[in-house]
Amino acid sequence: MMQFEEAIAAAWDGPPPGSAAAAQARLLLADSLGCMLAGLGHARPRGFGAALGATMPGGIRLPGVAQPLSQAGAAALLAAAMCWDEANEGLARAHGRPGLAVAPLCIAALAEGRATVGEALAAFVLGYEVAARAGIAWRIRPGMHVDGSWHALGAAAAAVRLAGGDAAAAARAVRLVGCQVPFAMYAPIAAGMDGRNTYPAHAALLGTLAAAGALAGMDAPAEGFAEARRSALGLDAPPPPVAPDAWLVEGAYIKPFAGVRHAHYAAAAALALLPAVAGRLGEVEAVTVTTYAEALRYAANRAPASAISAQFSLSWAVAAALGQGDLGPAAYSDAALADPALRALEARIRLEEDAALTAAGRRGAALAVTLSDGARLEARADAVPGDPGLPMTEAAVRAKFLRFAAQVLGEAAAARAMAALLDAEQGHRPAGGVLAADAA
Repeated sequence: MMQFEEAIAAAWDGPPPGSAAAAQARLLLADSLGCMLAGLGHARPRGFGAALGATMPGGIRLPGVAQPLSQAGAAALLAAAMCWDEANEGLARAHGRPGLAVAPLCIAALAEGRATVGEALAAFVLGYEVAARAGIAWRIRPGMHVDGSWHALGAAAAAVRLAGGDAAAAARAVRLVGCQVPFAMYAPIAAGMDGRNTYPAHAALLGTLAAAGALAGMDAPAEGFAEARRSALGLDAPPPPVAPDAWLVEGAYIKPFAGVRHAHYAAAAALALLPAVAGRLGEVEAVTVTTYAEALRYAANRAPASAISAQFSLSWAVAAALGQGDLGPAAYSDAALADPALRALEARIRLEEDAALTAAGRRGAALAVTLSDGARLEARADAVPGDPGLPMTEAAVRAKFLRFAAQVLGEAAAARAMAALLDAEQGHRPAGGVLAADAA
């Protein structure tokens, strides 16, 4: 538990203005909002919001949701929407997305007018640093899913700061979650069911609940998280150390594509072959994808019948990249999943392990396409934007935000929302502007 208390103390005031960590936090929070808004473009999240409105009514209006929601209800919906297209951030060291339950709380506070941009960013970084350390320590077993477990520790710390509590209360909130940290199963994804998207919503709500308990003076033993690691995961060894003054947010990646990160290397290799294959997809006889073992374990779904299964499918990512020339949210739409040409192409793809990549602990993928005339085309990708040494540029993040947000807010409102997070002074209080759509 000591690593969390150290992180809270070090991160309470946020990273120094102008630092790499401060700049990355702004980009991450903006990208998270873009993903939330794109998620609200789908009918199921909007229906989830309507259902939440029955028990969590409030004053926050979200695009496409008739019933205004409370801060907790809005954060729960935004958490589910944020990962709907599987295009949101992540941290390789944590094997997950530390911002998944933290960013929605910060955006809800901004939308309600309870926080300035600076306050939201400080809470975001605080929650991110706590959640990232929890993710580094929490190594899931086969059959489990990473989302919705350790994320709640970060949500608890962020929720306390947004509510005006102090570092001691944030530490109590994290201890409260540590004694009840849940774990979730991969089963819905394997079954093609979207209930997985309630996992981050649960984490946001659990963090909010723990924050309320901590602000009321409730507490729990500091050893709770370590006991949870032993009981749930069988982990007795201490987690890998993290320097107390490290800003883990600096190492976060922003995704250039939608879908699980493990499939992005194969997709990038497919896009590299696109000029040679475009117009000749009907001649493709076989495609071989060679990649590292974790990608095969986590994203080996074949013939996906639903969006969420396709988002965790290496073969579908390659087929969509070759067939659509992109790997955005449209790759997982009903129209794409019903496309017979994409279906036929996906069926011709074979997945194999690159033992050298696995042994070296590196990520990457190679692609070999065989055409009917015997031609063999090859490409590989050992890095994609967002990897260490190859960060997404600010221009690319801005372009992604506008692409994702404009489809729900409209172009002018999307530009205003982006400016509120990326260009406004720290003391700016955008109120509902980060979620308000263009007037009809």
